[in-house]
Amino acid sequence: MSLISDFFNIDENWTLFLDRDGVINERIMGAYVTKLEDFHLLEGVLESITQFSKQFCRVIVVTNQQGISKGLMTEQDLHTLHDHLRWAVEHSGGKIDQIYFAPELKGSNLGLRKPNPGMALAAKNDFPEIEFTKSIMVGDTDSDILFGKNLGMKTVRIKTEEPIGIEADLTVNNLFELTL
Repeated sequence: MSLISDFFNIDENWTLFLDRDGVINERIMGAYVTKLEDFHLLEGVLESITQFSKQFCRVIVVTNQQGISKGLMTEQDLHTLHDHLRWAVEHSGGKIDQIYFAPELKGSNLGLRKPNPGMALAAKNDFPEIEFTKSIMVGDTDSDILFGKNLGMKTVRIKTEEPIGIEADLTVNNLFELTL
Protein backbone atom coordinates (compact mmCIF):
# COMPACT_ATOMS: atom_id res chain seq x y z
CA MET A 1 0.00 0.00 0.00
CA SER A 2 1.01 3.64 0.18
CA LEU A 3 0.53 6.74 2.32
CA ILE A 4 -2.29 8.02 0.12
CA SER A 5 -4.22 4.75 0.09
CA ASP A 6 -3.68 4.13 3.80
CA PHE A 7 -4.53 7.68 4.90
CA PHE A 8 -7.72 7.98 2.83
CA ASN A 9 -8.71 4.29 2.62
CA ILE A 10 -9.11 4.46 -1.15
CA ASP A 11 -10.01 1.74 -3.61
CA GLU A 12 -9.92 1.46 -7.40
CA ASN A 13 -13.14 3.52 -7.71
CA TRP A 14 -11.45 6.74 -6.55
CA THR A 15 -10.26 9.61 -8.77
CA LEU A 16 -7.03 11.54 -8.29
CA PHE A 17 -6.98 15.21 -9.34
CA LEU A 18 -3.51 16.74 -9.65
CA ASP A 19 -2.50 20.36 -10.04
CA ARG A 20 0.37 20.79 -12.50
CA ASP A 21 2.85 23.57 -11.63
CA GLY A 22 4.52 22.84 -8.28
CA VAL A 23 3.09 19.31 -8.10
CA ILE A 24 4.09 17.64 -11.38
CA ASN A 25 6.64 20.08 -12.75
CA GLU A 26 8.82 22.82 -11.32
CA ARG A 27 6.86 25.98 -10.71
CA ILE A 28 8.49 29.23 -11.77
CA MET A 29 7.54 31.64 -8.98
CA GLY A 30 6.39 34.94 -10.43
CA ALA A 31 6.51 33.65 -14.01
CA TYR A 32 4.99 31.00 -16.27
CA VAL A 33 6.07 27.75 -17.85
CA THR A 34 5.42 28.67 -21.48
CA LYS A 35 7.73 26.39 -23.46
CA LEU A 36 9.10 22.88 -23.33
CA GLU A 37 12.60 24.06 -22.34
CA ASP A 38 11.11 25.41 -19.06
CA PHE A 39 9.00 22.32 -18.35
CA HIS A 40 10.96 20.22 -15.83
CA LEU A 41 9.29 17.30 -14.09
CA LEU A 42 9.86 17.11 -10.36
CA GLU A 43 11.84 14.19 -8.98
CA GLY A 44 9.77 11.03 -8.56
CA VAL A 45 6.74 12.32 -10.49
CA LEU A 46 6.79 9.71 -13.24
CA GLU A 47 7.11 6.87 -10.75
CA SER A 48 4.35 8.40 -8.62
CA ILE A 49 1.86 8.82 -11.46
CA THR A 50 2.64 5.29 -12.64
CA GLN A 51 1.77 3.94 -9.19
CA PHE A 52 -1.34 6.15 -8.92
CA SER A 53 -2.50 4.84 -12.30
CA LYS A 54 -2.75 1.39 -10.73
CA GLN A 55 -4.47 2.63 -7.54
CA PHE A 56 -7.04 5.06 -8.95
CA CYS A 57 -9.81 4.67 -11.52
CA ARG A 58 -8.91 8.04 -13.03
CA VAL A 59 -5.92 10.39 -12.90
CA ILE A 60 -6.92 13.93 -13.94
CA VAL A 61 -4.76 17.07 -14.18
CA VAL A 62 -6.44 20.43 -13.49
CA THR A 63 -4.34 23.53 -14.05
CA ASN A 64 -4.85 27.31 -14.08
CA GLN A 65 -3.01 28.75 -17.09
CA GLN A 66 -3.64 32.48 -17.24
CA GLY A 67 -0.48 32.91 -19.31
CA ILE A 68 -2.73 32.20 -22.31
CA SER A 69 -5.02 35.16 -21.56
CA LYS A 70 -1.98 37.31 -20.87
CA GLY A 71 -0.67 36.50 -24.34
CA LEU A 72 2.49 34.83 -23.02
CA MET A 73 1.65 31.52 -24.72
CA THR A 74 -0.94 30.02 -27.02
CA GLU A 75 -3.25 27.09 -26.40
CA GLN A 76 -1.09 25.18 -28.89
CA ASP A 77 2.00 25.92 -26.74
CA LEU A 78 0.13 24.50 -23.76
CA HIS A 79 -0.95 21.40 -25.70
CA THR A 80 2.70 20.83 -26.66
CA LEU A 81 3.67 20.82 -22.96
CA HIS A 82 0.80 18.51 -22.07
CA ASP A 83 1.51 16.12 -24.96
CA HIS A 84 5.08 15.86 -23.67
CA LEU A 85 3.82 15.18 -20.14
CA ARG A 86 1.43 12.46 -21.32
CA TRP A 87 4.15 10.86 -23.45
CA ALA A 88 6.58 10.78 -20.51
CA VAL A 89 3.94 9.31 -18.18
CA GLU A 90 2.85 6.67 -20.71
CA HIS A 91 6.47 5.66 -21.38
CA SER A 92 6.89 5.14 -17.64
CA GLY A 93 3.87 2.82 -17.56
CA GLY A 94 1.34 5.30 -16.19
CA LYS A 95 -1.63 7.22 -17.52
CA ILE A 96 -3.25 10.61 -17.30
CA ASP A 97 -6.88 10.25 -18.33
CA GLN A 98 -7.36 13.93 -19.16
CA ILE A 99 -5.82 17.36 -18.65
CA TYR A 100 -8.13 20.33 -18.11
CA PHE A 101 -6.93 23.92 -18.09
CA ALA A 102 -8.38 27.31 -17.27
CA PRO A 103 -6.97 30.02 -19.55
CA GLU A 104 -8.79 32.93 -17.93
CA LEU A 105 -7.17 35.64 -15.84
CA LYS A 106 -7.14 35.58 -12.06
CA GLY A 107 -10.24 37.42 -10.85
CA SER A 108 -12.27 36.32 -13.85
CA ASN A 109 -15.61 34.84 -12.92
CA LEU A 110 -16.02 32.47 -15.86
CA GLY A 111 -16.04 29.42 -13.59
CA LEU A 112 -13.13 27.36 -14.89
CA ARG A 113 -10.27 28.80 -12.86
CA LYS A 114 -9.64 27.12 -9.51
CA PRO A 115 -11.04 27.38 -6.90
CA ASN A 116 -14.17 27.48 -9.11
CA PRO A 117 -15.49 23.99 -9.96
CA GLY A 118 -15.49 24.26 -13.77
CA MET A 119 -12.64 21.86 -14.52
CA ALA A 120 -13.99 19.23 -12.10
CA LEU A 121 -17.46 19.52 -13.62
CA ALA A 122 -15.96 19.08 -17.10
CA ALA A 123 -14.19 15.94 -15.85
CA LYS A 124 -17.45 14.61 -14.36
CA ASN A 125 -19.17 15.29 -17.69
CA ASP A 126 -16.46 13.35 -19.56
CA PHE A 127 -16.23 10.59 -16.93
CA PRO A 128 -19.68 10.26 -15.27
CA GLU A 129 -18.40 7.60 -12.85
CA ILE A 130 -16.38 10.24 -10.96
CA GLU A 131 -17.70 10.85 -7.47
CA PHE A 132 -16.18 13.91 -5.83
CA THR A 133 -16.58 12.35 -2.37
CA LYS A 134 -14.33 9.55 -3.67
CA SER A 135 -11.75 11.94 -5.10
CA ILE A 136 -8.52 13.48 -3.87
CA MET A 137 -7.16 16.86 -4.97
CA VAL A 138 -3.39 17.31 -4.72
CA GLY A 139 -2.11 20.87 -5.05
CA ASP A 140 0.37 23.40 -3.72
CA THR A 141 -1.82 26.51 -3.33
CA ASP A 142 -4.85 27.57 -1.33
CA SER A 143 -6.91 27.74 -4.54
CA ASP A 144 -6.11 24.05 -5.20
CA ILE A 145 -7.14 23.02 -1.69
CA LEU A 146 -10.28 25.17 -1.77
CA PHE A 147 -11.18 23.69 -5.18
CA GLY A 148 -11.09 20.21 -3.64
CA LYS A 149 -12.85 21.13 -0.42
CA ASN A 150 -15.66 22.98 -2.24
CA LEU A 151 -16.39 19.81 -4.20
CA GLY A 152 -16.26 17.49 -1.18
CA MET A 153 -12.90 15.95 -2.13
CA LYS A 154 -10.13 14.91 0.23
CA THR A 155 -7.16 17.27 -0.10
CA VAL A 156 -3.38 16.96 -0.08
CA ARG A 157 -1.02 19.94 -0.06
CA ILE A 158 2.46 19.76 -1.50
CA LYS A 159 4.64 22.11 0.58
CA THR A 160 6.05 25.09 -1.30
CA GLU A 161 7.07 28.63 -0.43
CA GLU A 162 3.41 29.58 -1.03
CA PRO A 163 1.79 30.80 2.24
CA ILE A 164 -0.81 28.45 3.71
CA GLY A 165 -4.20 29.99 4.44
CA ILE A 166 -6.32 26.86 4.10
CA GLU A 167 -5.31 23.58 5.69
CA ALA A 168 -5.45 20.38 3.66
CA ASP A 169 -6.38 16.97 5.05
CA LEU A 170 -2.77 15.87 4.55
CA THR A 171 0.46 17.79 3.83
CA VAL A 172 3.55 16.23 2.23
CA ASN A 173 6.82 17.44 0.78
CA ASN A 174 6.29 16.06 -2.74
CA LEU A 175 4.14 13.75 -4.83
CA PHE A 176 6.53 10.82 -4.40
CA GLU A 177 6.04 10.91 -0.61
CA LEU A 178 2.41 9.87 -1.20
CA THR A 179 3.56 6.60 -2.77
CA LEU A 180 5.63 5.47 0.23
